[in-house]
Formats: sequence, C-alpha cells, structure tokens
Amino acid sequence: MAPTVTVGLDDAPESRAAAEWAAREALLRRLPLKIVLVLEPSPRRVARTPPLDLERYRQWAERTAQESAEGIRLRHPGLDVTAEVLTGTVSDVLCEAAGHAELLVLGSRGLGRLGGHLVGSVALAVVARAERPVVLVRAGEGAADEHRPDPAGVPSAAAPFRPVVLGLDLDRPDGTLMEFAFDAAARRRAPLRAVHAWPEPPTSFHDPDDVPGDVDVHDSLERGQAALLTKTLHPWRQKFPDVEVIEASRSGSAAQVLVAASHDASLVVVGRRVRTGLFGSHIGHVTQAALHHIAAPVAVVAHG
Repeated sequence: MAPTVTVGLDDAPESRAAAEWAAREALLRRLPLKIVLVLEPSPRRVARTPPLDLERYRQWAERTAQESAEGIRLRHPGLDVTAEVLTGTVSDVLCEAAGHAELLVLGSRGLGRLGGHLVGSVALAVVARAERPVVLVRAGEGAADEHRPDPAGVPSAAAPFRPVVLGLDLDRPDGTLMEFAFDAAARRRAPLRAVHAWPEPPTSFHDPDDVPGDVDVHDSLERGQAALLTKTLHPWRQKFPDVEVIEASRSGSAAQVLVAASHDASLVVVGRRVRTGLFGSHIGHVTQAALHHIAAPVAVVAHG
C-alpha cells in the first residue's frame, strides 16, 4: 500500500484545522492525502436522542467526508485527495489507519491565549498506541502561524518557516525520532532547534557563597551536557547538511525547558517509547506536557 498523510475527520473546528495542516504536509512530502471519518456503531452524541436514524447518519458522514475532500482539492490544486468512511471504535480504526500511513494527523481543541491543546480521550488513546507518527493540530491553526512575519510584521505563509523544535533525551537518543525531526526541518527549509534538559547537581541548592565549588560543578556539568548534545547531533548534521541546527542544552525540568523553547515553533517533535507490559501503552510526562502546553502542532514519534 502506497504511503499517505492520513487525517481523522469529524465535524469539529479542530478537525478542519487538522485537515488543512495535513494537506499542507502532504504537499511538502509529495504524498497523497487520505481523509478518514469513523462512523461509530452507536455514536455517543446521538445515541441519547432516539430514534437514531443510522442511514441518515451514514449519509451525513459520506457527505461530510466528500465535501471536505472537494474543498481541499480546490484550495490545494494538484494534491491527490481521497476520502473514506469507516465503521468501528474511533481510536481502534484510527490506530489501524495510522499503521498504513506515513503519519496520522488529528485535531485538538486550543486553549485560547494560554496556548496548548485540550487533548480528548480519543486522541490520547491513538497517540499512546499508534506505531507511526501522530501529529496533533489545535483548533484555529492556520498556515501563517507556522511562518515568521513578513518584513512588514504581517503574518504570511509566504515568509520563511519558524523553527522545528526537537525534544531530546540524550540518555536514549533514537534514530527514528531524529530522522523525523531533521527531515521535517529540511522540507520546511527551517532551522532545527534541538532541546535537551539536564537536572541541576544536588549541590546547586546551596548558596554559592557558602559552597564555592558549586559554580565549578555546575559549569563542568553544563559543558559536559552541551558536548554530549553536539556529539549526538553530529551524524545527523552530516546526513542533513542543509539544515541549520540550533543546540539548546538547559538545566531544569525537561517538560518546562521544552515548552519554553517551543514558543516560536512551526512544529514540535517529541518521542514516545513503545513499551509492552502489564500496564499497556502510555505517554511520558514530557510528551504529555508538550501536548497540553505547546500551541504549535506537536508530532509524537513512537520508537523502540
């Protein structure tokens, strides 16, 4: 099966923003766009309003999917767009669709001026289980939001892209995550800001005047962590020589450092380690923070 950029569609505003983002991403990747609308056997929203007309429900789904596809074709000439209505549990169907796609795009409600995403249970379930990258796009996200202002200070999709931000764990760097982030930056001709956080040494809680060696310990650790970040990125700089890389090694909470570094991002890329065990799949706290507090689209890349 040929790869696609696949987007999950419903009738919510965040879903329409996700479809538009997916269309732009499909053009960047030179891939077809596939729109998937999942028809639940007993949809929660309408099951409480008898009688439930399943035939009208299916007609609405077919019409919504086709109208969305037609609108995207008009706004993005030359893009190959297909639409499909599938039946089943939404999270299960979307996880299966992700397995056949290069990436899956979902919508999430924005939190207004606070930024970030209000992530629903379906999106969280898909992010936690999907084996392919999943991108969450907030409601209201527009093409110009991914770009720097033009010389007059006006938001414009014709201006250069804002940086792609990559959250890294240097204890366990993963090639799948690195490849996705560098490739995304290369396609956008955007800088890649690689962000790594490291904990303060225990002695830094003391007053440096009382413990003069604290500053030296901190500086030594800072240099060591910065050197490790440079070493980790080196082979990827060689593989993607045209990507400008900005290294950001900071002390503090990994979640807080990533969120602070992502204020001007066009895309934020974080990893999710695939785990199997008694407690099933889950999302790490840094990825949770990215999903809930970062306004830009967030790509969650599953890796081993």
